[in-house]
Amino acid sequence: MLVVGCGYVGARVAAQLAAEGHRVFAVTRSAQRADDFAARGWTPIVADVMSPAAIAAAPPMDAMLHAVGFDRTAGVPKRDVYVDGLTNVLNALSGRCPRVVTISSSSVYGQSNGETVDERSPTEPTTESGQICLDAEHAFWDWRDAQPDGVTAIVLRLAGIYGPARMLARAESLKAAVPMSGRGDAWLNLIHGDDAAAFAIAALFRGTDRTTCLGVDEQPVRRADFYGHLAHLLGAPAPTFTGVVEPGGRGSESGINKQLANPQTRQALEVVLSFPTFREGLADAIASTPGL
Repeated sequence: MLVVGCGYVGARVAAQLAAEGHRVFAVTRSAQRADDFAARGWTPIVADVMSPAAIAAAPPMDAMLHAVGFDRTAGVPKRDVYVDGLTNVLNALSGRCPRVVTISSSSVYGQSNGETVDERSPTEPTTESGQICLDAEHAFWDWRDAQPDGVTAIVLRLAGIYGPARMLARAESLKAAVPMSGRGDAWLNLIHGDDAAAFAIAALFRGTDRTTCLGVDEQPVRRADFYGHLAHLLGAPAPTFTGVVEPGGRGSESGINKQLANPQTRQALEVVLSFPTFREGLADAIASTPGL
């Protein structure tokens, strides 16, 4: 099993696969992280998606998860990493890996009036990041169209990922009673990091060819309710919102406002969520994050 991109979700996938007895190959650009991967029992491959010769030199794989995130410190534009980097990896594995899953984002959906959105809803992104993710999906399907029968290709769109070690900045802002950018009544769509990994693993083993899956929990939540509950758990003041998006603000702050549902994915992948709503997930995130 090959995991390209061992970040917040990819590392969870690699750890679970290894625990289940699979031989895991894990790609990283860092020699230091390669040592860490080896200590975990994974076989490290030091490679960059922009120059994936080491991936091409790896042995044939049974399945691959592409879970590469954007590293702003790398000095490479996001479009290059997401579109060209993905294409590079796919071409390096052509003919040597029959099952491939790539992680995309629910930002490809541009609906903003509280609509219910599912796997089949139109994709008309309103942000640059969403458009880049959609272009990466198109590149993925172009690659699949050039492959022979017997290849299984799956896109997994993930909602906003949260969990341990991802709550500290927001928690500190709440404790300090700093007003939050954007609207409190906008909908959030979330997935705990462990459940995101569960969706990815299920897609690797149970996904069917040319399908688009959606990884999201069972309950959309308004920002005011989410951060209000987080504040309650932290013993912090109730959140306030400016109603204005600051430059560089997150999509959730700008009022990109939809309610995700994934009936097809749930039926196909048979994932049982460990954290079906934000309530269970926030309790875990706080308990698992030092300093909160």
